[in-house]
Amino acid sequence: MGAGASGFATESDDGVSPSIKPKLSDIPESCIALVLMHLDPLEICDLARLNRAFRDASSADFIWDLKLPSNYKFLVHKLFDEGCLSKMSKKDVYARLCRPVPFDGGTKALWLDKSTGGVCVSLSSKALAITGIDDRRYWNHIPSDESRFQTVAYLHQTWWFEVGGEFEFQLPAGIYSLFFRLHLGKPSKRLGRRVCNTEHIHGWDIKPVLFQLTTSDGQRAVHRCYLGNPGNWVKYLVGDFVVENPNSLTKINFSVTQIDCTHTKGGVCVDSMLICPFHCRDKDQSW
Repeated sequence: MGAGASGFATESDDGVSPSIKPKLSDIPESCIALVLMHLDPLEICDLARLNRAFRDASSADFIWDLKLPSNYKFLVHKLFDEGCLSKMSKKDVYARLCRPVPFDGGTKALWLDKSTGGVCVSLSSKALAITGIDDRRYWNHIPSDESRFQTVAYLHQTWWFEVGGEFEFQLPAGIYSLFFRLHLGKPSKRLGRRVCNTEHIHGWDIKPVLFQLTTSDGQRAVHRCYLGNPGNWVKYLVGDFVVENPNSLTKINFSVTQIDCTHTKGGVCVDSMLICPFHCRDKDQSW
C-alpha cells in the first residue's frame, strides 16, 4: 500500500500538485511582450535574462518601435549602410545606436542614452571653428586618450580666444542642453601615469569667458563664467534650447569667447561640444 501511494504526486500546502502549478515559462510570449513595452530599455534587457520566453519576447519589433527616437529613420539613413540595416531588427538598431556612431569623417559622433533613448551628439575640436588654429605658435592638435575623438586642440597663448561652430540636424522634440568640454592644463602620460602640465595656464581668472548659442527659430542663450578646476575636464553649460518640430532641421550656432585684448590667456584644451537631452545633462555620457 505504501509503495503504491508513493507513485502519486504529493500535494503542496495549498492543495495543488507541484506538477500542475503554473511556471514563469508558461506565460504566453505575447503577454510578456505587452508587459515589456511599458518598461525602459535597461529593464527589458534585464528581464530578457530570465528565460527563453522572456528573451524571445524582448526582441519584438513593436516594443523597440516605442523606444527608438521618433526620428530614428533619419538617423539610420545618415549613419548606416542601407544593406546592413535591412538585416537588423529594431532591437539591434537600438543597441547599435547606443554605441557612439562617428560621422562626417569621424569629426562628429551620435549615440542614444541607453535608459531613455534620448539623442546625444558631440562635435570634436576638428569640427569647430577655432580662431588661429592653423598657427602653431598659438594652437596645436595633440593626441589624447581622454577624448572620444582621440585628439584635442591645445592653446599655448593668444590674445583673441574664440571657438565656435554651426550644427544643423534633425532632433526629436524636447528640451536640449549644449556644453563645451574644456580642460585647464595639458594632460599627458608619464611612465603610465596621468600628469598635467600647468605651465601655460594664465589669463582665465582676470575676466570670465562668454558662452552663447542661437537657433534658427530665434532662441538664444548667454552664459558667462570663469574657467577653473585645473587638471580636470569640465563640462561648461552654454545654454538650453527647445525643439518643437522633430520633422525639420534645427540649426544651432554656438561659441565660447574671451576676446578682451588687454591680456593674453593660454593653457587650455578644447575637446568637444555636446548636445544632449535636458534630462540627461547631469549624466557622464562617457566622454
